[in-house]
Amino acid sequence: MTSRTPRDSRLRLVRNRPMATARRPAVNRGSRPAPRPPEGTPPPAELARRARAGLTGAVAVAHWAAAEHGAPGALSDEAAARAAAALGLSEPEVRSDWDRARLIGLIEHHAGTTRPGWRLQAWDRDDSAVLRGWVALLDAWSLACPAPAAAEPTAVAEVVEAVPQLLSLLQLSAGPMQISALLDMLRQRVAELRTERCEVPQDATELRDATEPQEPARGPGSAGSPDDAEDTATLEGLLDWVLDALSSVGALTVREEPQDGPEGAGSAADDAKGDSREAELSALGNWAVWVKLEQICVAAQSPAGNIEQPAADMLRGCAGLTPGPARAEYRAWLAARPVGSAVTELIEAARGDDALLRGLAFEALRVVGAPAEPAVRAVVDESCLRPYALLWLAEHEGADPDEALDALTREEATWLWVDTAAAISDHGESPLLVRHLESAVQGTVPALLEEVRAVGHPRTVQVLVALAAAHPDPALAKAVRRAAFQVHTGGA
Repeated sequence: MTSRTPRDSRLRLVRNRPMATARRPAVNRGSRPAPRPPEGTPPPAELARRARAGLTGAVAVAHWAAAEHGAPGALSDEAAARAAAALGLSEPEVRSDWDRARLIGLIEHHAGTTRPGWRLQAWDRDDSAVLRGWVALLDAWSLACPAPAAAEPTAVAEVVEAVPQLLSLLQLSAGPMQISALLDMLRQRVAELRTERCEVPQDATELRDATEPQEPARGPGSAGSPDDAEDTATLEGLLDWVLDALSSVGALTVREEPQDGPEGAGSAADDAKGDSREAELSALGNWAVWVKLEQICVAAQSPAGNIEQPAADMLRGCAGLTPGPARAEYRAWLAARPVGSAVTELIEAARGDDALLRGLAFEALRVVGAPAEPAVRAVVDESCLRPYALLWLAEHEGADPDEALDALTREEATWLWVDTAAAISDHGESPLLVRHLESAVQGTVPALLEEVRAVGHPRTVQVLVALAAAHPDPALAKAVRRAAFQVHTGGA
């Protein structure tokens, strides 16, 4: 359901520190058992195996890019040819796999070059990382398989906005559905979207026609006006695009509907486009839609007792703890090793590609206090650490934590906002990502999107796609998807 009230695109200006460094509220994780997936859903290990099997091309291209030691940020014709020769693929296949590797997070663009993302490092050993990568690809299905060039942009946007309802319908049906039923659902949802926008005829001829007596309305299955027929044809074509795109990422399958007997063969209904086909969610698609409907987080958690672990593993183990126990864990870990080597190890963990660890590492450095100051000052000029280091130094020098954000420039605050959103996207729940929107320093959504696109964070596309998939406001989600597409394609 979507709101039918006028929308206000203003963001509430929040003075709190960004969420990566904010104190997280306590959560009673034992209050109720975790919801169980639908009966027949394969276990996570099997789901991850299927996801890996469908993404071997993207992984191969990501490994090729890693071996290049600084492949160009944009895949040039020459680079595509080299990759095709090395991997035994065609250049179109390489470009498709390259795009998927970017959307999944297997590779990231940074300072004009491409480097392996943290998800590539975890790909063979971390089923949760694989599943989150696949869900990221599912969220970005319209970027992984762009709409036909001749398609009208407004119609494309309407259909993209309607897809979550189609996926929910397929998931709730717990089995195959006729394409004709999905087309009816798509027509209905697009009509609702147009009604919510209060679309009225603007052309004088349309206004005149709207005031003239009309023939009684015919049923939805009857032939309509030429405009209705054209609109139906457009939706049929775009529905085919949606089904092909979702099939290509492994979310569903489309097949011919089994015929009950010879009586139905050759009927007029069967001749209609789509009547003899049906669609069904794959195991991965069914699980992913269920996860979104239940708003379940698959974030990895570990119990306390990380004193002997390396810094990165210790921080991951503290990710699910409330602030008090987390600080106690940091103190115990720090007490077990020399402060100099501990600070060095924390800084090294912060340099990694996992934004969550970056925020947690600086939380641990706050526990260290003054002995960490030289090391923190030494990394102020490193782009990925600069906002965190400046905030740490401001607080160390006596600034109120809620006012420390003033130590950052607008660009640094925006970079930190995107980095925090990347951490939430990888490890948090969708509602938390939506609430994170309120912490942006920009006053409006358009201003935020403009500055996010300009700041050049390597995870910008993934963050925007995740935010668009999570946000309940269709108009805002549409604007965010458009920004993600522009960043992905290099547009302004």
